[in-house]
Amino acid sequence: MRKSLIAIAAAATLALGSLAAPQPAQARGGAVAAGIIGGLAAGALIGSAAAHGPYYGPGYYYGPGYYYGPAPVYYHRPHCWWRHERWWDGWRWRWHRVRVCN
Repeated sequence: MRKSLIAIAAAATLALGSLAAPQPAQARGGAVAAGIIGGLAAGALIGSAAAHGPYYGPGYYYGPGYYYGPAPVYYHRPHCWWRHERWWDGWRWRWHRVRVCN
């Protein structure tokens, strides 16, 4: 029942769409439309120029310049790792972690 109602509604929509005659476009002078479109275009140009500022600015700018500082220094730390060791507590064997370094 539901599928047949959807099919009938789709057919009615297509039939009404094919029967409706398209109206020819009328400009009627077009003065208002031209004014609106021109105003929008001018506003977009002026707004984008004001928002971004000059493209390069007053001369080229690459930052504060090059800095030749001292080279980085790397300190050699001792090589360490964690290791599990077993020990006897008088009652049973237990495990604990021990840090071992060179």
